[in-house]
Parts: sequence; C-alpha cells; structure tokens
Amino acid sequence: MATAETGMAAATARTGRYRWVIVAMLFAATAINYIDRQMIGVLKPTLQGEFGWSEKDFAGIIFWFQLAYAIGYLAFGKVVDTIGARLGYTVAIVVWTISHMAHGLASGITSFALARFGLGIGESGNFPAGIKAVTEWFPQRERAYAIGLFNAGANVGAIITPLLVPFLVLAFDWRAAFYITGVFGIIWLAAWLMIYRHPAEHPRVSAGELAYIQQDPADPVEPMSWGRVATIRETWAYALGKFFIDPIWWFFLFWLPGYLFERYDLDLKTFGLPLAAIYLISDFGSIAGGWMSSKLIAAGKTPNYARKLTMFVCAVCVLPIFFAQGISSVWGAVAVIGLATAAHQAFSANLYTLPSDIFPRGAVGSVIGIGGTVGAIGGMGMALFTGYILDATNNNYSILFAIAGSAYFVALAAVHLLSPSLARVEA
Repeated sequence: MATAETGMAAATARTGRYRWVIVAMLFAATAINYIDRQMIGVLKPTLQGEFGWSEKDFAGIIFWFQLAYAIGYLAFGKVVDTIGARLGYTVAIVVWTISHMAHGLASGITSFALARFGLGIGESGNFPAGIKAVTEWFPQRERAYAIGLFNAGANVGAIITPLLVPFLVLAFDWRAAFYITGVFGIIWLAAWLMIYRHPAEHPRVSAGELAYIQQDPADPVEPMSWGRVATIRETWAYALGKFFIDPIWWFFLFWLPGYLFERYDLDLKTFGLPLAAIYLISDFGSIAGGWMSSKLIAAGKTPNYARKLTMFVCAVCVLPIFFAQGISSVWGAVAVIGLATAAHQAFSANLYTLPSDIFPRGAVGSVIGIGGTVGAIGGMGMALFTGYILDATNNNYSILFAIAGSAYFVALAAVHLLSPSLARVEA
C-alpha cells in the first residue's frame, strides 16, 4: 500500500498540479469575502461615534446579516448542487459585491441593515460553492488540506482589513473604503470566469492528474432530494457542529475589534496591528488542522479517527480564552485569543470536510447549505445575546469568553453522538 501511495504521489507530481490553482482562486475569494464581511466590525467605533449606536443597535445590524446568511446558505447549497460551482460562485459574488458597495450609501440603522442583508445573501454562497469545487477537484485524501488552505483566506482577509481599512478611512472616509474594496470582487470574478471549469473539461488538466482527482470510488452525481438529506443523522451531526461553533467565530469577527479598542484604550491607528496578529495566528491554525487530519489518514487512520482527534485537540486549545478578560497586556490577549481563533479554524476545516467524506457528490452542497443555515441561526442568537450582555454588564466579556471556551467540546460531542463512525451515506 505504501508503495502504491508513493507511486501515485510521484505520478501526480509528473502529470500536473493544476488543482492547486483552483485552491488559490478559492483562497482569494474567501479573503475578499472576509474583507467585505469584517469591515463593519473594524468600523464599529467610527460608526458608533458618528451615528450614536448602542451595542444592541450594532447587534441588530449583525442580526440581519446573519438572518440573510441563514436563508442564503440553505438556498445556495441547493443551487450549487444544481448549477455547479462555476455559476454558483458567479451569482454569489455579484450579489455580495453590489451589496458591499451599497454600504457606502447607508445613512442609518435601517439602510445599514438592508445593505448587510444583501451582503449576507451573497456571501452565504462562498463556502457551498468553494467546497463543491474542492469535491470536484480533489480526492478524499487531500480535501481537508485543500479546504484548510482556502479557508485560510478568511484569516488573510481578516488580517488585511484592520490594516487597510483605517488607512482608507484616514486618507478618504469610511464611505470610500466600501467603494474601493468592492473593486476586489469585480477583479476576482473576471479571473474566475476565465479559469474555472470542471476538471474533466479543463484543457490545463492532464490525463494523469484527472485520474488522480478521480481515484475515489465513483458515486452518483445526481442531487439527492431535500427530504432524503434532511432525514439522515449525519446531516444533523454536521449541522449541530456548525450551530455550536459558528456563533463563536461571528463573535470574534464582529466584536473583537471593539473589544481591543475599548479594553486596551486603542484607536483607529493602533488597534489594527494586534487584530491583524490574531488572524495571522489563525491562518496557521486553518492550514495545520487540515494538514493534521490528512497526515493521519495518509498514515492509515480512518477519516473518523483523524477528523475527531484533530477536532478534540482544537477544542483543548480554545480553553485558555476563559481567562482573556483578565489579561492586562494587549499582546498577552493577542496570544490567547489568537490561539483560540487558530483552533477554531483548524476545527472548522475538519468539520467542513465531513459532508464530502460522508455524502455522495450530489448531496454535498445541500448538506453544507443546511449546516450553514443552522450555524447562522446560532449566530443570530449569539448576536442578540452579545448585545444584551455587553449593555447589561458595561462591556464585560467574561461570560462571552466562557461560552467560547466550551462550545467546541459541545460541538464535537454532538458530531460523535449522531455519527459515531462517520459512516458513508449511500445514495
């Protein structure tokens, strides 16, 4: 077996690695997605100062984004299974780029909420389309690593945003920042339409690489019905995992800039570097999580063992965030919070891989859509709860950090109880 694997690796090295170009495109799209998504968090102190928002007001705007994300994720999962990754991604980025730029025209809570709603609809297509593309372009043994790589784009976007946006605001104003960053999506879409095809139809994919991509046993590509997908325990193993961890990531994304700003008395010029450092640490976590489980599978472990062991290690790494509120040094907080966000990304890369491990290709987008919707519903509740807690406790984050420290163990328990062996689902 080892000889066969070595031979396969050598063969694919000789015959091409164009599939990694596709990962680079997915990485770039995810980075743009997170720049557009996170800007409201980075601009929170500026917008609160201009419009006089309370924490509940800000939470309400985030709520509408997440409601749209929940609706859109469910729809895009089915859309992507029906029309494919290429067209699915095209629709998603057109909607989210227009909505992102519309923020520059907003003048109050209602108009910001409408722009965020449109952004949530469009951005919900990023991961269903991206994971569908990975399922088309990668064999099972490489999927977690590929997903980890393109998911790392989220952290790159989160790194760029606090460095770029304050510069744009100081050089122009916050409205211009939305217009300028919207151009990134337009450029990416032009490149996507030129580059992306199914591997069997792509002129840059050699016969050897295509054979490597298609090495797994064939399964039906016809979409499974919603009724069938919704009755499978493994669907809800994935969905409940998302329900417990996605709200934590939303919390980090939208409230962490304000936390650093207030807790450590930073300003628009100084809070960008600590925030960027946190997401730089997260980037390593995203790649390491996919790498760890892929290496375990290559060493002969089952996907069930590899994914769950990796997720358990990640859950342990989040635990120090319990003490984040009491850390007096901004860089001490960066280390602890950065470890937690890195662990989240590593956990998430493995959780995202479960649908392609378990389900036929024709059901992957639908399962991911259900999971994303359930995760966004959890995020809606977390947004409202966060606004209430911060207003009630005068911006004390201790309860919120305690929830973050516990969520990953609960998510892993839900996955394991509903799918003890991650058994393959037959069409």
